[in-house]
Amino acid sequence: MKNLFKYAAEHWKALLLIITVLFIQAYCDLSLPAYTSDIVNVGIQQGGVEDQVPEQISVEEMDRLLLFVPSDEQQTVLDSYTEDDNTYDVPAYVMKAGMTDEDMTELRDVLAGPMMLTAGFESGSEMTAQIEEQLKAALPEGMVSDDMTVFDFLQMMPEEQRAGLISGMEEMTGELPDTILDQAAVSYVGSAYKNLGIDMDGLQIRYLVTTGGKMAGLALLGMAASVLVGFMASRVGAATGRNLRGRVFRKVVGFSNNEFDHFSTASLITRSTNDIQQIQLIIVMLLRIVLYAPILAIGGVIQVFQTNVSMSWIIGLAVVLIGLVILLLFLVAMPKFRIMQSLVDRVNLVMREILTGLPVIRAFSTQKHEEERFDRANRDLTRTNLFVNRAMTFMMPVMMLIMNGVSVLIMWNGAHGIDNGQMQVGDMMAFIQYTMQIIMGFLMLCMLSIMLPRAAVAADRVEEVLASRTAIKDPDRAEHFAENEKGVLRFDHVSFRYPGADENVLEDITFTAKPGETTAIIGSTGSGKSTLVNLVPRFYDVTAGSITLDGADIRNVSQHELREKLGYVPQKGVLFSGDIASNILFGNPDGSEAEMVEAARIAQAEEFIEGKKDRYKSPIAQGGSNVSGGQKQRLSIARAIAKHPEVFIFDDSFSALDFKTDVTLRKALRQKTKESTVLIVAQRISTIMNAEQIIVLDDGRIAGTGTHRELLENCEVYRQIAASQLSEAELQAGKEAAAHA
Repeated sequence: MKNLFKYAAEHWKALLLIITVLFIQAYCDLSLPAYTSDIVNVGIQQGGVEDQVPEQISVEEMDRLLLFVPSDEQQTVLDSYTEDDNTYDVPAYVMKAGMTDEDMTELRDVLAGPMMLTAGFESGSEMTAQIEEQLKAALPEGMVSDDMTVFDFLQMMPEEQRAGLISGMEEMTGELPDTILDQAAVSYVGSAYKNLGIDMDGLQIRYLVTTGGKMAGLALLGMAASVLVGFMASRVGAATGRNLRGRVFRKVVGFSNNEFDHFSTASLITRSTNDIQQIQLIIVMLLRIVLYAPILAIGGVIQVFQTNVSMSWIIGLAVVLIGLVILLLFLVAMPKFRIMQSLVDRVNLVMREILTGLPVIRAFSTQKHEEERFDRANRDLTRTNLFVNRAMTFMMPVMMLIMNGVSVLIMWNGAHGIDNGQMQVGDMMAFIQYTMQIIMGFLMLCMLSIMLPRAAVAADRVEEVLASRTAIKDPDRAEHFAENEKGVLRFDHVSFRYPGADENVLEDITFTAKPGETTAIIGSTGSGKSTLVNLVPRFYDVTAGSITLDGADIRNVSQHELREKLGYVPQKGVLFSGDIASNILFGNPDGSEAEMVEAARIAQAEEFIEGKKDRYKSPIAQGGSNVSGGQKQRLSIARAIAKHPEVFIFDDSFSALDFKTDVTLRKALRQKTKESTVLIVAQRISTIMNAEQIIVLDDGRIAGTGTHRELLENCEVYRQIAASQLSEAELQAGKEAAAHA
């Protein structure tokens, strides 16, 4: 998992910007439920009145209100207002400007109980009617009339008696929940505004339009933030995929044969394509979901505690249940994802082998066997995929069950809270929305858990390639080739064994190849011929001894500088998609057309090239599949010639040529390479008979060195090879020439 986050962290500047935008998006999303609650509570239930203390109140209403305010706090109330006899139909008090939050809180605490009592007596409720009857009974009969109200009674009562009565009423109201007091206060404020002639319908519409406009603005801002995050996340994901593909490609290009033995070609292709695609996709999801989910969840928890603490245990229960589901899925699915990527490698490997070996498969009529082999690999992958998908399919119904169960719990507890006056309908709606946002945050993480384990495995596989130590690498301080020994190639007591092997493939090889001479290497199959020439371009490094070129140890110079001096023609001709010209000038892209034509002529490729309609612009299919083996080999030789190297290396590169073409090519090649060192690996003695130096390998050791004639005289291994290929007359001619010499 750490590799996944490491790749994403490489774009930390974009990450910081994305996180900032995500906070803006979360703010918008988390603000909407509060506005929904306000629309229900204030805009609908309270008629648009949101004040708990009247900002304007008639003088008559103020006088009634002050009857229930203790005498020592009445001046505090009056000091908060100024008289206004002109604005409204009746004389009124208007709240002073510049009131602070502390002043408003103090005023609210003073007026909360009196406003509730005043509203109750004005509404004529059953409780206030009983209190009114008790007051009438307490006064003398002559002082009571039918048109007198409770407010008249309170004005007539002595100050001390009224204070005691008010104190008793405050004790009764003090036991009520705060929400009931708040609702009563808002209801009273609405009545006070209506008595002043304020248009209450207009007030309600203005509040709904204003609050709805704020909601619409926040929704648009949240949408813009979401689009921007998606855009930036996609750019970061694409850039990460591009960089990883480039790094993997550069790493693989620098691999020696040892690394290719460790990573199969099919696996490297899977890691460079499928695995990096998984990483790219998950990084986009990480930036859009994983970073956003905790911001949304934590913000939702904070809002929940501000809305109603008594139901917060429901959130905790939901989070615990979701966490258990995610943990179970990770424990079950994670090991299978690693297996699944290996099975993808296996399918790619089998498919690649079948497609590349199709002619052989058809020739031996083994199509049925190969179909069964592919079917086994395919079934194994399908079986693992089905297991993972079934495990993940289990997740969605469980999550929906948790979400619906939480909704039922909230409604059950919220209904009791509303019935007891502990919360309002809008608060319960907001609580449900916040809870759903919290659960959705965790649900997004859980949905991501479907892809996250597979992407984590893919990141580990890519990192395995990037972190692999390349056996062949440039020295910290590279030397340069000397100019006084140009083209001189020396093997000095060279031994080599493949990594992990128990014994050497080559043992104590010593010889010198000089410019203007051809050094040929021959031997039986498995004697180490190709291994020997593969040491020169440093496809492998020697185990013991040294190889020098131009007087410098090839391990002490850069690989680029070394390979610039070499013209290498592999045992199997390799062509690249493009045209004939691009393949011939592959090693010398700045070469002229004359150089290209000359290389083709020397390689005996001119005849078949000129026979094509587009000549040198004729297309070459991938791998050179649209040319014959001999043509492919000649184009590979032309590619090496066009480079004008100091050292030519031909690794059995004439095997697909007929005898006539072979002779003509070698004759033309001798003129071209008279100032270069030529190293030839060959199976046919006819190819190397005229070489100045022939090295005979036998089981990794030098069995003989010399010319064709000398080896016929002195080397038994060479004589056996010659006897298997040459006629008696040719052998006798060689021996006689050696005797004359």
